[in-house]
Amino acid sequence: MAELVSHPDEVRIVSRRFGQGATNIDRYLELEGYKAVQKALTMQPEAIINEVKNSGLRGRGGAGFNTGLKWSFVPKQSAKPKYILCNGDESEPGTCKDRLIFEQDPHSVIEGVIIAGLAVGAHVGYIYIRGEYRYLSEIMLRAIGDAYARGLLGKNIFGSGYNFDIYWHGGAGAYEVGEESALMESLEGKRGVPRIRPPFPAVVGLWGGPTVINNAETLASVPPIILQGAEWYAHLGTPKNGGTRLFCLAGHVAKPGVYELPMGYNLRKMIYDVGGGIPNGRKLKAVVPGGSSCPLLTAEEIDVPMDFDSLMKIGSMLGSGGVVIVDDATCMVKFALRIMKFYQHESCGWCIPCREGTDWLKKTLTRFHLGAGLRKDIDNIQYLSENMLGRTFCPLGDAAALPTISIVKKFRTEFEDHLDGRPCPFLKSGAIVELPVLA
Repeated sequence: MAELVSHPDEVRIVSRRFGQGATNIDRYLELEGYKAVQKALTMQPEAIINEVKNSGLRGRGGAGFNTGLKWSFVPKQSAKPKYILCNGDESEPGTCKDRLIFEQDPHSVIEGVIIAGLAVGAHVGYIYIRGEYRYLSEIMLRAIGDAYARGLLGKNIFGSGYNFDIYWHGGAGAYEVGEESALMESLEGKRGVPRIRPPFPAVVGLWGGPTVINNAETLASVPPIILQGAEWYAHLGTPKNGGTRLFCLAGHVAKPGVYELPMGYNLRKMIYDVGGGIPNGRKLKAVVPGGSSCPLLTAEEIDVPMDFDSLMKIGSMLGSGGVVIVDDATCMVKFALRIMKFYQHESCGWCIPCREGTDWLKKTLTRFHLGAGLRKDIDNIQYLSENMLGRTFCPLGDAAALPTISIVKKFRTEFEDHLDGRPCPFLKSGAIVELPVLA
């Protein structure tokens, strides 16, 4: 299991309290805890939104949408209550950074939720944590209870006259509820399947009320922005990509772990300097730059800044920050199969392109890897993947298709090496033992 590790290039913002006992509310208060909320209580809602908008903070859950702009979509007047929903359903393979925030600094998430509530006029927040993170839920529940005991949550927070309540909700182990509308369905006690949009959650969300949904890392980034200012945060990163990012380095890398680095940090430097390079004398073959749903990069494509816009320009995504390193002893056909097995298993089954597409792709890739594939299967795998794109109710179909398309395009020769009944050449040579750990 990856842990936060240290490197001289790190800029500790979200992780600044890690390892300092900040789960204890007294210690959190000593380390400037809840000062951002107190400052936000003196600000106008529009000022809070503009500060977050101008900071360049973009959603750390994967979509990368400007956070302050997202908040601005919530109507000022609403007949129904407004809600803040923290998405802590960290289920993207290769990603393990929200876990550390809940484990090491849970009050930063609570503080971020309160500030979001002040910005849009909400009085209720929910923190939804992945079902497999049971022990983290216990930490968060303690933190919420301590905040209530100190008068930092509930009625008249900080003696301001503003009421704000936060509730915890645990998931049931479904990747699908990481999608924001499916998350709301689950929270309402229904099956976690996506909603048809529009309307969007900012206008019609949880129980029909306007709802802000942000990832845990996103919300934990808000308090330092309020305290230090938008300009300070924006200058930590690149234009339109402000601040820092918790990057999860995993797979075939010498020093796996979670590192907080400036947005726009060079990927090659991340792999070889921060991560210590590829172990066992192997060479780099591919990189998953932002979680398993992202198109893969080859070893020749890694001189790229790790921010949303730069990766989009070369046909990939920053996603959730899960950087998985793949060495040259890995069979890319089997790698594609492992990814597809995951998405086929996690598909909610609501829409046909995703339900049937992931199943057929899994079967075809399985047959192909066993040496029973046909040459036409290579084009069929790409064709079927491309026809899933944009044709599903939520992005899960795209998440399965995008990495598959990139693997077929960039590693087509490895598919051809499996033809004519030939066994996997990597198994034949004894080079491959284990695939990189994706989750």
